[in-house]
Amino acid sequence: MSQPPALVYKIVPRALWQPAEEAGRFDGAPVDLADGFIHFSTEAQVAETAARHFAGQDDLLLVAIRTERLDPAALRFEPSRGGDLFPHLYAPLDLAAVAWVRDLPLGEHGRHLFPAFEG
Repeated sequence: MSQPPALVYKIVPRALWQPAEEAGRFDGAPVDLADGFIHFSTEAQVAETAARHFAGQDDLLLVAIRTERLDPAALRFEPSRGGDLFPHLYAPLDLAAVAWVRDLPLGEHGRHLFPAFEG
């Protein structure tokens, strides 16, 4: 990938995010810690990520991360679902890289309602 997107996204349960805000860094959810990197999604990938891995879960947050504030050596785009390249961060997430955090509520049919994507 020549140039990463300006923003990547992380879906996080509110209960995991609150301690990160206090610490100023996010070390990852249990799946991230097990895999050795923090799983992110691009704007085009995040709705499917929500449907596959967070179906029916409430009290979630959508965190937008500025890629230019991440260590380029730690951010890698690697093949995953269907060969699509997903952003993975091989370091803790310094919250100084966070552009915004928004609620990710469940809608009528159990699908998450995404906020407008903007920088």
